[in-house]
Order: sequence, then structure tokens, then C-alpha cells
Amino acid sequence: MRRLRACLGAAAAVGLAAAGTTALVAGSASGATSALSNRWYAAAPYLMPLDNDPPDPAAIMDATGLKAFQLAFVLAPNGGGCSPTWGGTAAVSSDTAVQSVVNTIRAKGGDVSVSIGGYGGTKLGQVCSDAAATAAAYQQVITKYGLHAIDFDLEEPEYENTAAIKNEIGAAKILQQNNPGLYVSVTTAGTADGTGWFGKQMLLEAKSQGFTPNNFSIMPFDGGFNGAASQTGALTNFNQILQSTFGWDQATAYAHEGFSGMNGRSDTGEFFTQTDFQTVLDYATSHNMDRFTFWSLNRDRQCTPADNGGRTSGTCSSVAQNSWDFAKYSVKFAGATPPSSTPTPTPTPTPPSTGCKPAWSSTAVYTVGNEMSYNNHNWKAKWWTQNETPVASDWGVWQDEGAC
Repeated sequence: MRRLRACLGAAAAVGLAAAGTTALVAGSASGATSALSNRWYAAAPYLMPLDNDPPDPAAIMDATGLKAFQLAFVLAPNGGGCSPTWGGTAAVSSDTAVQSVVNTIRAKGGDVSVSIGGYGGTKLGQVCSDAAATAAAYQQVITKYGLHAIDFDLEEPEYENTAAIKNEIGAAKILQQNNPGLYVSVTTAGTADGTGWFGKQMLLEAKSQGFTPNNFSIMPFDGGFNGAASQTGALTNFNQILQSTFGWDQATAYAHEGFSGMNGRSDTGEFFTQTDFQTVLDYATSHNMDRFTFWSLNRDRQCTPADNGGRTSGTCSSVAQNSWDFAKYSVKFAGATPPSSTPTPTPTPTPPSTGCKPAWSSTAVYTVGNEMSYNNHNWKAKWWTQNETPVASDWGVWQDEGAC
């Protein structure tokens, strides 16, 4: 995920930071709506607007009543540099594709938040020279789309990099100061005891910088979890970590705590059904938690029957569901009532490809869109890669196109 761009110098970074107080106003001129309530940004599910067969957000809004979307992910350019891109390949500065998605959502009375980071790829905090330069890069995103909300998804491998996390937390603090009213969430990995060592170090970095976002969210999946009880247990433990780190009482810690789940089959083969989501939603609302979201809307639809339960997909959940079932839990968290709907029919299975692409080679270089075959499946590259064995994963470079 890399395209070379020069990093802003310190003077430019400071200049952009100083101009941040007008960023939301300037963004409004390019199509931003009035801000939604923070509860909607707190409930916004993740949507990849350029990858993983993006669904139509207008259709989701009509079917569920959802108003807010968490667009993912902003990264450093492929090859390095300190300017924002979508997925490392599409420069924010020249973007029209994501802007079109944003315009569609806003035309229906909704809005978006943007998530930076995520699993894999090169993050701006890793390559920008300091917090000010990192903030200046993110300010371009805020200004471009007239944002009222932003999410810092700090996880593998970035959160193992002390300097990068210092840059990200410092940038989040600058953006919060220079964009009054900006809703800021920080999302990190979840473990059975709340979060792991690197997550705790990230919290300590925030404390040392005097930074308090609207919430710190954990992702209780891909770590030996088994249904809702294990997730609510992790949320309880994470609440205790927030209390001990920041000196908050229990209620204050819950008011700054969030949940970010994964609908259906996780990367490690865990399963989270609609019933699990309802249980965690009940926990979140009864404890007055600040955020309830999930990865992802691209997956919020049923796989073909042959795939249900058999694999983790970036484009379907691998559990039995109607389209957008999981989005309705976000709508409920925001305080709205999803419209009644009739069950959607089971999708007609897509027949497998009749022919295999050229065989994968460990020495070949593949770029975005290149296709090859491996283990009797065809695969498509999402970005530049070499010597990465094809495997189905939301976070990986390869998109499984089915049996051949």
C-alpha cells in the first residue's frame, strides 16, 4: 500500500494546525451537512467505499434508518510519504470517488466519519516526522470532506511502534483542539482482560499527553472470543483499565468506552450472530457506553449457501441473515427505530469460475487488480504485493474470487 509523496515540513504542519479552527466551516462550503448528534457518529458502522464490493449506502439508509457511516481507511501513500490516501493508493487530495459516496449519504440527511489506520498497511504516524506533521496530513482529510468526526484505529502493526503512537495521539489532540466539536474515537485491539500490553501503553501515552477523546473503543474479536458473554466480559475488564489509567470512576469510564465488533465469522473463525449483537447492545446501553459499532457494512449480507460458515469474507458475514441485519443494531444504539422489513430471499449461489487464472508465483510482483490462481481458487490483488501467500482475510492483500 504505497505511493511516494513528500511529507509536509514542520512549518507547513504548524500553519495547517493553526488554520484548523476554520476547517469545519471551510469544509461545509464543499458539501458538508450540519453535524449529526454525536450518538450517530458513535453508532456509525465501518464501510470500505472503494474495496470489498462496496454496498450502496443509500439502500442501507432506506432499509435500516442508518444515518452515519465510518469510512475506512486513510493510510500513508504506497512507498512512503506524509500525505493522506485511501488504502495507500488513492490520494485524498484528488479524490472524487469517495467524495461521491459522501455526497450520496449527505443528500439523504446522513453524514460520515473517516477512520485512519486499521490493520496492516503503512500509517501516517509511522512516516510523518512528528505529531504536528501527522495532524496536518489528517487536517487535509477533515477539510476535504468537511468532517465532524474522525476515528483513530490504532492496532497492528502500528501500535507496537512507540514513536508512531506518540505521533498519532499527538495528532488526535491537535485536531481535537483545532476543530471545535470534532467527535474523536480511538479504536484498538481487544483481549479477554480488556486490551493487551500495547493497548495499555497507548492509553498511558494519551494520559501523558493530556488527551481525552470522546471514547476509547476495543475490538473484542480475533482473540479467542466465543460469543457475547466473552465480549461483555472484556468490556467490563477494559472499563477497569480505563479507571486505573485515568483515575475515573466507573460511570465516567463507561462514558468514555466503546465497542467495535465483527459481524458474523471473524478472521480466526469465531462467530458473532444477531443474538450476540443484541446482548452486547443491551450491555452498552445499560452501562451508558459512548460507542457501538462494527466491522463492517461490506460484510452485512448473507454469503451464498455454499460459503456460509466456511470462510471469512470481506463481502459477506458467513452467518444466516437478511441484508443489513447488523446495521439495525447501530440504528438502535443511536436511539432510532429501524423500519419494519420483510426477510430478504436467500441469494442464488454464484457458480464457480470455469477456468483458473495463471498460477501464483512467490517471486512475481502483483499490483492492484492483478489476478492469479492458488489452491484451486482465483484471487485478485488489492494492492502491491510479492511473496504473500493467498489467503482469505478482510485485512489481507488477496481477495478470494471463488473456486476455479
